[in-house]
Amino acid sequence: MKNFMLSSNPTSPFLQSLSDGLVSTFSRNGFTYTNNANDPLQLVFHFVTEEDIKPFRRKAQATFVVAVLESSGQPYDLFTEVYPFLIRSLANHFMYINHRSGKTDVHFLTPEQGCYSISYHEGDDEQQFLDKIYERLQPLTCSRLVIDNQFSEDLPKQLWHGDHVTTELSQSGKKLDEMDLLPAPFPLDKYLSERDMRHLNKLYGLGGLSYGNLSARSDEDHFWMSASGINKANMKEIGRDILYIKGYNDEENHIEVSIPPNVSPKRASVDAIEHWMIYREHPDVGAIVHIHAWMEGIQATEINYPCGTLELAETVASLIRESDNPSEAIIGLKNHGLTITGPSLENIFNRIEGKIQRQVPMS
Repeated sequence: MKNFMLSSNPTSPFLQSLSDGLVSTFSRNGFTYTNNANDPLQLVFHFVTEEDIKPFRRKAQATFVVAVLESSGQPYDLFTEVYPFLIRSLANHFMYINHRSGKTDVHFLTPEQGCYSISYHEGDDEQQFLDKIYERLQPLTCSRLVIDNQFSEDLPKQLWHGDHVTTELSQSGKKLDEMDLLPAPFPLDKYLSERDMRHLNKLYGLGGLSYGNLSARSDEDHFWMSASGINKANMKEIGRDILYIKGYNDEENHIEVSIPPNVSPKRASVDAIEHWMIYREHPDVGAIVHIHAWMEGIQATEINYPCGTLELAETVASLIRESDNPSEAIIGLKNHGLTITGPSLENIFNRIEGKIQRQVPMS
Protein backbone atom coordinates (compact mmCIF):
# COMPACT_ATOMS: atom_id res chain seq x y z
CA MET A 1 0.00 0.00 0.00
CA LYS A 2 1.54 3.32 -1.13
CA ASN A 3 -0.03 5.81 1.29
CA PHE A 4 0.61 9.52 0.97
CA MET A 5 -0.55 12.65 2.77
CA LEU A 6 -0.27 16.42 3.03
CA SER A 7 1.43 17.44 6.25
CA SER A 8 -0.25 20.84 6.54
CA ASN A 9 -2.70 23.14 4.83
CA PRO A 10 -1.36 25.03 1.79
CA THR A 11 -1.14 28.76 2.42
CA SER A 12 -2.08 30.23 -0.99
CA PRO A 13 -4.62 29.67 -3.77
CA PHE A 14 -1.85 28.33 -6.04
CA LEU A 15 -0.64 25.83 -3.45
CA GLN A 16 -4.22 24.77 -2.71
CA SER A 17 -4.80 24.10 -6.40
CA LEU A 18 -1.44 22.34 -6.63
CA SER A 19 -2.16 20.13 -3.62
CA ASP A 20 -5.58 19.16 -5.01
CA GLY A 21 -3.93 18.29 -8.32
CA LEU A 22 -1.19 16.26 -6.63
CA VAL A 23 -3.74 14.28 -4.63
CA SER A 24 -5.72 13.57 -7.80
CA THR A 25 -2.66 12.70 -9.92
CA PHE A 26 -0.95 10.43 -7.39
CA SER A 27 -4.25 8.73 -6.50
CA ARG A 28 -4.87 8.02 -10.17
CA ASN A 29 -1.46 6.33 -10.35
CA GLY A 30 -1.83 3.79 -7.56
CA PHE A 31 -1.16 5.87 -4.43
CA THR A 32 -3.71 6.06 -1.60
CA TYR A 33 -4.39 9.38 0.08
CA THR A 34 -4.67 9.47 3.86
CA ASN A 35 -4.91 12.23 6.43
CA ASN A 36 -3.74 9.98 9.27
CA ALA A 37 -0.07 10.52 10.09
CA ASN A 38 -0.07 7.23 12.02
CA ASP A 39 -0.68 5.22 8.85
CA PRO A 40 2.39 3.69 7.17
CA LEU A 41 3.47 6.45 4.78
CA GLN A 42 5.34 6.21 1.50
CA LEU A 43 5.21 9.93 0.65
CA VAL A 44 4.49 13.20 2.44
CA PHE A 45 4.08 16.64 0.84
CA HIS A 46 5.25 18.97 3.60
CA PHE A 47 4.19 22.60 3.03
CA VAL A 48 6.42 25.17 4.72
CA THR A 49 6.69 28.96 4.67
CA GLU A 50 9.70 31.26 4.78
CA GLU A 51 8.81 32.22 8.35
CA ASP A 52 8.05 28.70 9.54
CA ILE A 53 10.37 25.93 8.33
CA LYS A 54 9.35 23.09 10.61
CA PRO A 55 10.44 19.49 10.03
CA PHE A 56 8.01 16.66 9.41
CA ARG A 57 8.97 13.99 11.91
CA ARG A 58 8.66 10.79 9.93
CA LYS A 59 8.34 7.57 11.91
CA ALA A 60 10.11 5.38 9.37
CA GLN A 61 13.19 5.72 7.20
CA ALA A 62 11.18 4.64 4.14
CA THR A 63 8.86 7.68 4.29
CA PHE A 64 9.87 10.08 1.52
CA VAL A 65 9.26 13.72 2.48
CA VAL A 66 8.96 16.45 -0.15
CA ALA A 67 9.02 19.93 1.38
CA VAL A 68 7.24 22.64 -0.63
CA LEU A 69 7.98 26.37 -0.41
CA GLU A 70 6.44 29.16 -2.50
CA SER A 71 7.74 32.66 -3.24
CA SER A 72 7.13 35.49 -5.72
CA GLY A 73 9.36 38.01 -7.44
CA GLN A 74 13.12 37.79 -7.29
CA PRO A 75 13.88 34.12 -6.57
CA TYR A 76 16.07 32.86 -3.79
CA ASP A 77 19.51 31.55 -4.63
CA LEU A 78 19.03 27.79 -4.67
CA PHE A 79 22.22 26.73 -2.95
CA THR A 80 22.90 29.52 -0.47
CA GLU A 81 19.30 30.24 0.57
CA VAL A 82 17.02 27.35 -0.42
CA TYR A 83 19.38 24.50 0.49
CA PRO A 84 19.34 25.42 4.21
CA PHE A 85 15.53 25.32 4.03
CA LEU A 86 15.80 21.71 2.83
CA ILE A 87 18.07 20.84 5.74
CA ARG A 88 15.86 22.55 8.31
CA SER A 89 12.77 20.74 7.00
CA LEU A 90 14.54 17.35 7.27
CA ALA A 91 13.13 16.58 3.81
CA ASN A 92 14.38 14.08 1.23
CA HIS A 93 13.54 16.54 -1.57
CA PHE A 94 12.68 20.22 -1.76
CA MET A 95 10.21 21.79 -4.21
CA TYR A 96 10.91 25.51 -4.43
CA ILE A 97 8.15 27.30 -6.36
CA ASN A 98 8.78 30.81 -7.64
CA HIS A 99 6.25 33.02 -9.49
CA ARG A 100 7.60 35.81 -11.65
CA SER A 101 6.27 37.71 -14.70
CA GLY A 102 3.49 35.26 -15.52
CA LYS A 103 5.76 32.23 -15.20
CA THR A 104 6.10 29.66 -12.44
CA ASP A 105 9.38 27.80 -11.99
CA VAL A 106 9.50 24.69 -9.84
CA HIS A 107 13.02 23.81 -8.71
CA PHE A 108 13.68 20.38 -7.22
CA LEU A 109 16.66 20.30 -4.87
CA THR A 110 18.22 17.20 -3.32
CA PRO A 111 20.39 16.73 -0.21
CA GLU A 112 23.28 15.86 -2.55
CA GLN A 113 22.79 19.34 -4.08
CA GLY A 114 21.44 17.98 -7.33
CA CYS A 115 18.94 20.34 -8.92
CA TYR A 116 16.53 20.33 -11.83
CA SER A 117 13.59 22.54 -12.80
CA ILE A 118 10.30 22.59 -14.69
CA SER A 119 8.27 25.64 -15.69
CA TYR A 120 4.58 26.48 -15.93
CA HIS A 121 3.22 29.45 -17.86
CA GLU A 122 -0.24 30.94 -17.54
CA GLY A 123 -2.49 29.09 -19.98
CA ASP A 124 -0.39 25.89 -20.00
CA ASP A 125 -2.11 22.54 -19.58
CA GLU A 126 -2.30 22.08 -15.81
CA GLN A 127 -2.52 18.29 -15.92
CA GLN A 128 0.59 18.04 -18.07
CA PHE A 129 2.38 20.14 -15.46
CA LEU A 130 1.16 17.84 -12.66
CA ASP A 131 2.17 14.78 -14.67
CA LYS A 132 5.70 16.16 -14.99
CA ILE A 133 5.90 16.53 -11.22
CA TYR A 134 4.62 12.98 -10.78
CA GLU A 135 7.15 11.61 -13.27
CA ARG A 136 9.94 13.36 -11.36
CA LEU A 137 8.90 12.21 -7.89
CA GLN A 138 7.40 8.75 -8.34
CA PRO A 139 10.69 6.87 -8.92
CA LEU A 140 12.21 8.54 -5.86
CA THR A 141 9.32 7.82 -3.52
CA CYS A 142 9.37 4.11 -4.36
CA SER A 143 13.15 3.65 -4.23
CA ARG A 144 14.88 1.53 -1.58
CA LEU A 145 17.47 3.19 0.62
CA VAL A 146 20.57 1.19 1.52
CA ILE A 147 22.14 3.40 4.17
CA ASP A 148 22.13 1.27 7.32
CA ASN A 149 25.45 -0.18 8.45
CA GLN A 150 26.39 -3.28 10.40
CA PHE A 151 29.72 -2.65 12.11
CA SER A 152 31.79 -5.62 13.25
CA GLU A 153 35.03 -5.37 15.20
CA ASP A 154 36.63 -8.09 13.11
CA LEU A 155 39.10 -6.18 10.94
CA PRO A 156 42.32 -8.26 10.76
CA LYS A 157 44.95 -6.81 13.11
CA GLN A 158 47.43 -6.22 10.28
CA LEU A 159 44.91 -3.73 8.79
CA TRP A 160 44.14 -1.73 11.95
CA HIS A 161 46.45 1.03 10.78
CA GLY A 162 45.71 0.58 7.07
CA ASP A 163 47.88 -0.59 4.20
CA HIS A 164 49.22 0.68 0.89
CA VAL A 165 45.66 0.99 -0.46
CA THR A 166 44.50 3.25 2.37
CA THR A 167 47.65 5.34 1.93
CA GLU A 168 46.71 5.85 -1.72
CA LEU A 169 43.13 6.72 -0.72
CA SER A 170 44.40 9.35 1.70
CA GLN A 171 46.71 10.84 -0.93
CA SER A 172 43.87 10.86 -3.47
CA GLY A 173 41.63 12.74 -1.05
CA LYS A 174 44.32 15.42 -0.87
CA LYS A 175 44.39 15.51 -4.69
CA LEU A 176 40.65 16.19 -4.77
CA ASP A 177 41.23 19.06 -2.38
CA GLU A 178 44.03 20.45 -4.57
CA MET A 179 41.61 20.29 -7.52
CA ASP A 180 39.09 22.33 -5.47
CA LEU A 181 36.57 19.48 -5.63
CA LEU A 182 35.92 19.08 -1.91
CA PRO A 183 33.26 21.44 -0.57
CA ALA A 184 33.34 21.49 3.20
CA PRO A 185 30.90 19.18 4.95
CA PHE A 186 27.61 21.07 5.27
CA PRO A 187 27.28 22.44 8.85
CA LEU A 188 24.04 20.71 9.86
CA ASP A 189 24.30 21.92 13.43
CA LYS A 190 24.19 25.52 12.21
CA TYR A 191 20.62 25.03 10.96
CA LEU A 192 19.22 22.24 13.15
CA SER A 193 18.36 22.09 16.83
CA GLU A 194 19.81 19.37 19.05
CA ARG A 195 16.48 17.54 18.84
CA ASP A 196 16.47 17.68 15.03
CA MET A 197 20.07 16.47 14.93
CA ARG A 198 19.13 13.49 17.10
CA HIS A 199 16.16 12.76 14.84
CA LEU A 200 18.31 12.93 11.70
CA ASN A 201 20.98 10.73 13.24
CA LYS A 202 18.41 8.16 14.40
CA LEU A 203 16.82 7.90 10.95
CA TYR A 204 19.89 8.09 8.74
CA GLY A 205 22.98 7.96 10.93
CA LEU A 206 23.88 11.42 9.62
CA GLY A 207 26.20 13.70 11.51
CA GLY A 208 27.28 15.79 8.54
CA LEU A 209 26.84 16.12 4.80
CA SER A 210 29.78 16.06 2.42
CA TYR A 211 29.86 15.50 -1.30
CA GLY A 212 31.87 13.06 -3.33
CA ASN A 213 33.67 9.88 -2.31
CA LEU A 214 36.39 7.51 -3.43
CA SER A 215 37.21 3.84 -2.95
CA ALA A 216 39.80 1.26 -3.93
CA ARG A 217 39.66 -2.51 -4.07
CA SER A 218 41.38 -4.47 -1.30
CA ASP A 219 40.84 -7.95 -2.73
CA GLU A 220 38.29 -9.84 -4.82
CA ASP A 221 35.46 -9.39 -2.30
CA HIS A 222 36.30 -6.30 -0.22
CA PHE A 223 37.19 -2.64 -0.71
CA TRP A 224 38.30 0.43 1.23
CA MET A 225 36.12 3.55 1.02
CA SER A 226 36.02 7.08 2.38
CA ALA A 227 33.47 7.48 5.16
CA SER A 228 30.54 9.89 5.13
CA GLY A 229 30.63 13.42 6.50
CA ILE A 230 34.41 13.66 6.86
CA ASN A 231 37.12 15.94 5.52
CA LYS A 232 38.38 13.82 2.64
CA ALA A 233 41.53 15.93 2.40
CA ASN A 234 42.59 14.63 5.82
CA MET A 235 41.73 10.93 5.99
CA LYS A 236 43.83 9.21 8.65
CA GLU A 237 42.01 6.90 11.03
CA ILE A 238 40.89 3.42 9.93
CA GLY A 239 37.31 2.78 10.99
CA ARG A 240 36.51 6.47 11.16
CA ASP A 241 37.85 8.18 8.02
CA ILE A 242 38.45 5.10 5.88
CA LEU A 243 36.21 2.03 6.12
CA TYR A 244 36.71 -1.59 5.11
CA ILE A 245 33.54 -2.63 3.25
CA LYS A 246 32.85 -6.36 3.48
CA GLY A 247 29.66 -6.48 1.45
CA TYR A 248 25.91 -5.97 1.29
CA ASN A 249 23.37 -8.02 3.24
CA ASP A 250 20.30 -8.10 1.01
CA GLU A 251 18.09 -9.79 3.59
CA GLU A 252 18.81 -7.19 6.26
CA ASN A 253 19.38 -4.38 3.72
CA HIS A 254 22.57 -3.04 5.23
CA ILE A 255 26.20 -2.48 4.32
CA GLU A 256 28.61 -4.66 6.30
CA VAL A 257 31.66 -2.80 7.60
CA SER A 258 34.69 -4.28 9.35
CA ILE A 259 36.40 -2.00 11.90
CA PRO A 260 39.20 -2.22 14.49
CA PRO A 261 38.22 -2.57 18.16
CA ASN A 262 37.61 0.52 20.30
CA VAL A 263 36.80 2.82 17.39
CA SER A 264 33.72 5.05 17.09
CA PRO A 265 33.01 4.52 13.39
CA LYS A 266 31.64 7.00 10.91
CA ARG A 267 28.81 5.82 8.67
CA ALA A 268 29.79 4.38 5.31
CA SER A 269 29.23 6.66 2.33
CA VAL A 270 25.71 6.39 0.94
CA ASP A 271 27.28 5.33 -2.37
CA ALA A 272 28.79 2.19 -0.83
CA ILE A 273 26.05 0.02 -2.37
CA GLU A 274 26.87 1.45 -5.81
CA HIS A 275 30.59 0.79 -5.43
CA TRP A 276 29.90 -2.73 -4.13
CA MET A 277 27.85 -3.57 -7.22
CA ILE A 278 30.51 -2.25 -9.58
CA TYR A 279 33.38 -4.12 -7.91
CA ARG A 280 31.39 -7.34 -7.76
CA GLU A 281 30.56 -7.26 -11.47
CA HIS A 282 33.83 -5.91 -12.89
CA PRO A 283 37.00 -7.59 -11.56
CA ASP A 284 39.19 -5.19 -13.58
CA VAL A 285 37.84 -2.15 -11.72
CA GLY A 286 40.33 -1.35 -8.97
CA ALA A 287 39.11 2.10 -7.91
CA ILE A 288 36.08 4.39 -8.14
CA VAL A 289 35.83 8.17 -7.71
CA HIS A 290 32.53 10.04 -7.45
CA ILE A 291 32.71 13.83 -7.63
CA HIS A 292 30.18 16.62 -7.95
CA ALA A 293 31.87 18.05 -11.03
CA TRP A 294 31.68 17.70 -14.81
CA MET A 295 33.63 17.01 -18.00
CA GLU A 296 32.97 18.02 -21.58
CA GLY A 297 32.27 15.41 -24.21
CA ILE A 298 30.76 12.74 -21.98
CA GLN A 299 27.33 11.18 -22.29
CA ALA A 300 25.02 12.74 -19.71
CA THR A 301 22.43 10.32 -18.45
CA GLU A 302 19.60 11.57 -16.27
CA ILE A 303 19.51 9.74 -12.95
CA ASN A 304 16.52 10.64 -10.83
CA TYR A 305 17.15 8.36 -7.86
CA PRO A 306 18.63 9.67 -4.60
CA CYS A 307 22.12 8.69 -3.53
CA GLY A 308 22.07 5.62 -1.34
CA THR A 309 19.22 3.87 -3.14
CA LEU A 310 19.39 0.40 -4.60
CA GLU A 311 17.85 1.74 -7.80
CA LEU A 312 20.57 4.35 -8.35
CA ALA A 313 23.25 1.73 -7.71
CA GLU A 314 21.65 -0.66 -10.21
CA THR A 315 21.30 2.11 -12.81
CA VAL A 316 24.91 3.29 -12.54
CA ALA A 317 26.15 -0.31 -12.56
CA SER A 318 24.19 -0.98 -15.75
CA LEU A 319 25.59 2.16 -17.43
CA ILE A 320 29.12 1.02 -16.63
CA ARG A 321 28.27 -2.44 -17.95
CA GLU A 322 27.11 -0.88 -21.23
CA SER A 323 30.14 1.40 -21.62
CA ASP A 324 32.89 0.67 -24.15
CA ASN A 325 35.41 -0.05 -21.39
CA PRO A 326 33.84 -0.68 -17.96
CA SER A 327 37.24 -0.68 -16.26
CA GLU A 328 37.84 2.92 -17.41
CA ALA A 329 34.34 4.40 -17.58
CA ILE A 330 33.21 7.97 -16.97
CA ILE A 331 29.49 8.10 -16.22
CA GLY A 332 27.85 11.51 -16.25
CA LEU A 333 24.85 11.82 -13.93
CA LYS A 334 22.80 14.76 -15.14
CA ASN A 335 22.40 17.56 -12.57
CA HIS A 336 24.58 15.62 -10.18
CA GLY A 337 28.16 14.73 -11.10
CA LEU A 338 30.49 11.98 -12.30
CA THR A 339 31.23 8.38 -11.37
CA ILE A 340 34.63 7.31 -12.71
CA THR A 341 36.12 3.82 -12.69
CA GLY A 342 39.72 2.79 -13.22
CA PRO A 343 42.19 -0.02 -12.53
CA SER A 344 43.70 2.28 -9.86
CA LEU A 345 43.20 5.69 -8.31
CA GLU A 346 46.38 6.88 -10.04
CA ASN A 347 44.88 5.86 -13.39
CA ILE A 348 41.70 7.82 -12.70
CA PHE A 349 43.48 11.02 -11.72
CA ASN A 350 45.83 10.82 -14.73
CA ARG A 351 42.77 10.54 -17.03
CA ILE A 352 40.83 13.46 -15.56
CA GLU A 353 43.65 15.89 -14.81
CA GLY A 354 43.05 19.24 -16.50
CA LYS A 355 39.62 18.18 -17.80
CA ILE A 356 37.36 18.70 -14.78
CA GLN A 357 34.79 21.51 -14.55
CA ARG A 358 33.98 22.26 -10.96
CA GLN A 359 30.42 23.45 -11.73
CA VAL A 360 27.89 20.79 -12.67
CA PRO A 361 25.57 22.12 -15.41
CA MET A 362 21.95 22.16 -14.20
CA SER A 363 18.85 21.82 -16.33
